[in-house]
Amino acid sequence: MVDPVATLPADAREAFKEPLGPVYTDTQRLLADAGDPVVAVGDVVTYHLVEAGAPPKVAVVDGKTEREEVSDEVRGGVPDADREVEVESEPATVSAALLDALVAAVEFEGSTVISVVGEEDLATVPAVLAVPDGGSVVYGQPGEGMVLANVTPDLRERVVELAELLETTEAFWTTLE
Repeated sequence: MVDPVATLPADAREAFKEPLGPVYTDTQRLLADAGDPVVAVGDVVTYHLVEAGAPPKVAVVDGKTEREEVSDEVRGGVPDADREVEVESEPATVSAALLDALVAAVEFEGSTVISVVGEEDLATVPAVLAVPDGGSVVYGQPGEGMVLANVTPDLRERVVELAELLETTEAFWTTLE
């Protein structure tokens, strides 16, 4: 069992379905509107950024899309990074290891691939809170495309409100300070 620092309760799931920014189907248009650094949460989003010649600074991948295994083509789209970290995190949770790896990857000078054994489905929340203003978090919106969450004080405030719907530990908040 992995120790979660945040867990999504069933009664809060609906609040997390609304995209945190505009939804794109054209990777080049998304990149034109993205800030720096870019953190990608999800295998398919990461694949599209790499294919467009713009690998993200941080890629959080778990080998799945919509709870199904990704294709070999998508799996092969994980970027070559300066470092790779493997962590465990259960569905609908953020483990301490995932949170620590995410914060360290944002602070790290080079690029990082975080491979999650389990699921990375909730990693967008701490990613937005860890990325500095002006950066971007890109994640998939099932059946629609890629969401571009450009980090601003207003977006950060909205994501803090979402995070407050999670069952969190003190470590969740102190790690993100």
